[in-house]
Amino acid sequence: MNELHTDIAIIGGGLGGVAAALAAARLGRTVVLTEETDWLGGQLTSQGVPPDEHAWIEGPWSSRSYRALREGIREYYRRHYPLVPSAYADPLLNPGRGLVSRLCSEPPVAVAVLDAMLAPHIAAGLVKVLYRQTPVAAEVAGDRVTAVTVRSSTGADTTISAAYVVDATELGDLLELAGVEHVIGAESQDDTGEPHALPGPPNPLDQQAITWCFAVENRPGEDHTIEKPEQYEYWRNYHADFVAFPPLGLADVDPAVPDVLRTWPLFVPDHGSGHDDASSSRWNFRRIRSGVLLDRPLNTDVTIVNWSLNDYYDAPLLGVSDEVRQQALEGSRELSLSLLYWLQTEAPGPSGTGYPGLRLCPEVMGTEDGLAKYVYVRESRRIRAEFTVLEQHVGVEARAGLNGPAQFADTVGIGAYRIDLHPSTGGRTYVDIDSHPFQIPLGALLPQRVDNLLPANKNIGTTHITNGCYRLHPVEWAIGEAIGALAAFCLDGGHLARAVRADPRLLADYQRLLSDAFDVPLAWPEPVRRRPLALADETREYAEPAGASSLTK
Repeated sequence: MNELHTDIAIIGGGLGGVAAALAAARLGRTVVLTEETDWLGGQLTSQGVPPDEHAWIEGPWSSRSYRALREGIREYYRRHYPLVPSAYADPLLNPGRGLVSRLCSEPPVAVAVLDAMLAPHIAAGLVKVLYRQTPVAAEVAGDRVTAVTVRSSTGADTTISAAYVVDATELGDLLELAGVEHVIGAESQDDTGEPHALPGPPNPLDQQAITWCFAVENRPGEDHTIEKPEQYEYWRNYHADFVAFPPLGLADVDPAVPDVLRTWPLFVPDHGSGHDDASSSRWNFRRIRSGVLLDRPLNTDVTIVNWSLNDYYDAPLLGVSDEVRQQALEGSRELSLSLLYWLQTEAPGPSGTGYPGLRLCPEVMGTEDGLAKYVYVRESRRIRAEFTVLEQHVGVEARAGLNGPAQFADTVGIGAYRIDLHPSTGGRTYVDIDSHPFQIPLGALLPQRVDNLLPANKNIGTTHITNGCYRLHPVEWAIGEAIGALAAFCLDGGHLARAVRADPRLLADYQRLLSDAFDVPLAWPEPVRRRPLALADETREYAEPAGASSLTK
């Protein structure tokens, strides 16, 4: 068995893990960062999900490092892609012109930029990255995690001992391995008082849908129809009674369903046809390459299929046997392949017989089959934290008459997104709730008991409900950055992480570190934080409130 010793062990190379590694290394601390796949970036890259971001992301409402990531992606396209002159000159270049974000790009580009951001720290010996590693065990002494063992894809084990351990895994794996108190699934309204939680007992098996994303382009006149998936007939006839539409179908649905995407048409553009930018199109929602911005041979659209139609909610991933978990993962893949096959063979198309020219893009996803390297995870194990963020802290309806969201004295960052829950394995349909731009409280990042394990993904102290707005890309980055800086701050001063929150002087010093060293915004300005994030924000109209651009952090 290999053994490594480091200041901080970060298990999980998603956005939170990378941000934590960058922050800790910039403060001079050594880091071992592990990742299950061969790509860093998590939901942005290996899961194939363009970033869901708030309306003010182009302003000063993210940290210096997150802005560097976004600008790095744009600069990569300027340097390496055959952009048309207007696209090259656009300071707010959106390579995919997708509607979900002002920066929709191909996953390999984001991987290259993340690698470049880490490169100087790797060269300096501060960061070591281990790929294709899965955590399999944790060593615990009292209230401290002393080491984590990861297993490579070849079966070799490595034990990493560290003063601080960061759980940046997609499912909060270390919480279970180390016996850290945590929650899975849905809490009871009787316990949390949240208006949109369900009454009765908590339901650990009520977990948000997962999605296995894939990338496609359209080449009319060609036939790229895949082999009929094994589970196609099952999914072709599947329709859960708690969701208003079947997975394989694009018919209009009940207009009361609170999600504008449900009624969006497919619209697949012809190769070289001018790429009509119909705004109400599923094709354009998560488009990551826009042909009109590129010269040949890249002048075709590529889009990510993550349309809710391939949301898998048949079985949960957590709180079940390994066999059930594997069946769920395989079922998710089969659903996505079945959706593609249906689109190619049965979806209403120009000839009435589907779109056989839809081609999976393995070169975009970094896989042989064109599906993402890893399933898109919306919900994780969550720590039992010193402080839990409830709907009453951020929900517009729940805070009626309270003049905006709760303000946290221990804030370590900000975020903004609606409370957005996809259909669940507990048989619940969409939950889509207006919310306020919010803060990230340090108390939600601290386990109630364990001293040196810190969360840096979707495993923080939220609930099943509030996870719906704290789970997106820039928030995960902000959490990771705060955690990496916190671990370094504690090591430098000999503090316990929970002591930083408990001591006003230490808390102020730590918050000053975040602001001064990393340009982390800790609070929203008054006009923004009082602005409800309504359903209309899903269309990504990025107009700022009057005067917002002149406000300082």
